[in-house]
Amino acid sequence: MKTYVLKFNEIDKSMIMDVGGKGVNLGELTKINNINIPDGFCVTTKAYQEAIAGNVELKKLFAELSELMPEDRDEISSVSKRIREIIENIKINSDIENEILDELSYYDKEHSFAVRSSATAEDLPTASFAGQQDTYLNIKGNHEIIRSITKCWASLFTDRAVTYRIKNKFDHKKVLLSVIVQKMVMAEASGTMFTADPMTSDRKTLSIDAGFGLGEALVSGIVNPDIYKVKFESITEKKIGKKKIEIKPAADGETEELNIDDERKGMQVLSDSQILALAGIGRNIEAYFNSPQDIEWCLYNDEFYIVQSRGITTLFPIPDCEGKEIPRVYMSIGHTQMMTDIIRPLGMSFFEMISESTMDRIGGRIYADITHDLSSYAGKKRLIMATGKQDPLIQYALNNLIKNKDFMKSLPRGERNIKGGIFTFKSLLETFNVSRKNNPYIIESLLERFEKEIKETDNLLSELSGSDALEFIQREKEKLLSMAYDPTMLGAIIAGIMVSDTINKSVEKWTGEKNIVDILSKSAERNVTTEMGLALCDLSDVVRKYPDIINYISDSPDGDTLLEDIKGLHGGDEVVEAFRLFLDKYGMRCPGEIDITKDRWEEKPAQLVPLILNNINVLKSREQQEKFEAGKLTAKAKEDEIIKYLESMPGGNKKAEKLKKNISILRNFIGCREYPKYYIVRRYKIYKRVLKNIADTLVAKCVIKEAEDIYYMYFDELKEAVSANKFDYNVIEKRKNEYMHFEKLTPPRIITSDGYVPPVKMSHSANIPEGALSGIPVSSGIVEGRARVILSMNDAKVEDGDILVTQFTDPSWTPLFVTIRGLITEVGGFTTHGAVITREYGLPGVVGIENATKIIKDGQKIRLNGTEGYVEILE
Repeated sequence: MKTYVLKFNEIDKSMIMDVGGKGVNLGELTKINNINIPDGFCVTTKAYQEAIAGNVELKKLFAELSELMPEDRDEISSVSKRIREIIENIKINSDIENEILDELSYYDKEHSFAVRSSATAEDLPTASFAGQQDTYLNIKGNHEIIRSITKCWASLFTDRAVTYRIKNKFDHKKVLLSVIVQKMVMAEASGTMFTADPMTSDRKTLSIDAGFGLGEALVSGIVNPDIYKVKFESITEKKIGKKKIEIKPAADGETEELNIDDERKGMQVLSDSQILALAGIGRNIEAYFNSPQDIEWCLYNDEFYIVQSRGITTLFPIPDCEGKEIPRVYMSIGHTQMMTDIIRPLGMSFFEMISESTMDRIGGRIYADITHDLSSYAGKKRLIMATGKQDPLIQYALNNLIKNKDFMKSLPRGERNIKGGIFTFKSLLETFNVSRKNNPYIIESLLERFEKEIKETDNLLSELSGSDALEFIQREKEKLLSMAYDPTMLGAIIAGIMVSDTINKSVEKWTGEKNIVDILSKSAERNVTTEMGLALCDLSDVVRKYPDIINYISDSPDGDTLLEDIKGLHGGDEVVEAFRLFLDKYGMRCPGEIDITKDRWEEKPAQLVPLILNNINVLKSREQQEKFEAGKLTAKAKEDEIIKYLESMPGGNKKAEKLKKNISILRNFIGCREYPKYYIVRRYKIYKRVLKNIADTLVAKCVIKEAEDIYYMYFDELKEAVSANKFDYNVIEKRKNEYMHFEKLTPPRIITSDGYVPPVKMSHSANIPEGALSGIPVSSGIVEGRARVILSMNDAKVEDGDILVTQFTDPSWTPLFVTIRGLITEVGGFTTHGAVITREYGLPGVVGIENATKIIKDGQKIRLNGTEGYVEILE
């Protein structure tokens, strides 16, 4: 019986520790009918283990590697290089070599082979190590094949592979390597095929990349491949790449790059019939593995050959619909809340407390089941109207879904899920009252009531602990909902939204000027988020007076001792007092603040350091306050200009009076949309204090290991743990691992129970230049500048003239707006945070540009057109 070599057809899925992920997948592929798999065999992991066994120097180097962290790049590179050198020059024992040579004797000596690595931690359901180990193509002769096998073993310790294992907590010693030796296909064309769209997670769209020659040209990124999309057995999209180079087998072994002649550069690689035939093969493979697949293929003599298939690890999970009538449709709540990051379990529980709708937990995010809303005529209309303001790309996705009449007819009917929201009968009635009275003191009296309720909650909770405190918080849901959906506050918000539309339409009709509200709403009063931005500028102006403190905070200070350390420096007392004043009012805020598990500014004040340094480096003292006052004057001047114009027209006095009132309503209430979230997180501050005390108690009682473990419990589980003084810690560890995976996923706006993700593409304006990235215009103006791509506030370093490119913004990002020239986001709508603040600050803004943070590179010069809604990459 062979110990070190297995033919593909001798391999099954139980042998992953023998032949690794790729090897197992090749073995399984040979069991599928009508699929061409090039012949070959695997050199087992036992051969690798025996080859390195007993090497004392390797053991020492493995121990050194186990002590390193991902950021230890130089040490990783040095140790890994030494390991590779030893393995590449290792002497393979005769038993291993003889089995390999015996297997090679079945092939013609002139045959060429591909020699590929197959790690035991590779191509797993939740982790893909694809491309991290080496591949050698067109290898001829026994000596060269043996040599390539040892080089594959050594490639288990490339810098990239080692760093990935460290980041994902894989033990280096436990990750073993098998080597695949497979007959070369002298491909005329080759590429990859995803049986689900890896960008959108749509299981109905199959995507094929194709180029001439061997697939190495695509893998290495040196060609622009053709891209074909197939959905429901029809080609829905074709993008023909400009292919300048192909890689072909060289006559003397290995490969060579060749220039493609002009006639073939723009030629479609696969015919339409070949595209559909390949897609059919893909669906067949997907059905066998019962999961979406990432497939490598090649074409020779009009026959397709499959050289690899692995599960796609980056797809957003399909909703669990057990016990529900299908099909179902789910809408991302994160997109409507401008927070598409993962939310840990306890954060989800608290979010559910401020929602009248039932929420589903999918992939570490919160979704709403909108099936019954879509099957209802009234519910469907309401969803379309509401999402158009919150996130128009959700609206586009819903409209595309609705076009499928058969699917819509198949939706089960029942009680609608989307309740409350801002557009209710009571809130619309209050909209009329607020607009008629046009009295901002209505809001001020409402805020006084909110403040009183928060103070009462704080006083009552301060007397409680443990289970009693959690019971109290649970009973708070009604008060939270009452505050978050107060009809008068919602009426004021809707009044600001509706009057914006009215003013824009009227003024464009009368004067031809578009989006006039962008100017008229500048520096509006009663916006708590804008006030926060100005308050941080005040704090920054205190800091700027003291060079020692600026130097200290510029040098990545210790977040846990920031204020204590500042206090010991010249000017420290004044700066710490300024911090205290700011944190007393705004310390409960932070990026992603709707998730109670996120660190608040008062918990980690070092989060403010990048914003403070930006203000000091980009703005002069008091500059933003002066800009704010200037914004008021600009808005008033534009109002006077339009009123004067209307009054000069025949019968224009009535129009002028009506416009005056509408502008007054706009400036009185446009900032109200920021209040509900502000008061929600004010309550969170009180709840968080209780949670921290409970977490410390559970740690002391050894129920959990660290305080943050409670974030991986749902609220009802936390109550049970506090009551029983016990909790299954395996649950917490399992969720931590799941969330490491969830964090890497991109949540779709809409997803169905069978994994269909409706496209969110919108119709482009005729005014958008070719090649520009189109989005939703939310604040007028055209500006050119350097793109500053920022995914985290911790990296929020900007310079004068920078244009911010990010996934989304929430109120915690507002202080950054005072130092940028424009805004581009992937998520958002006309009424979301970034849109409102850009208009108030007079910054051009475009939102809803999908994958903007991936397409636009940090430092590129770009042109942002906030009037028409597009971005051009200039260099």
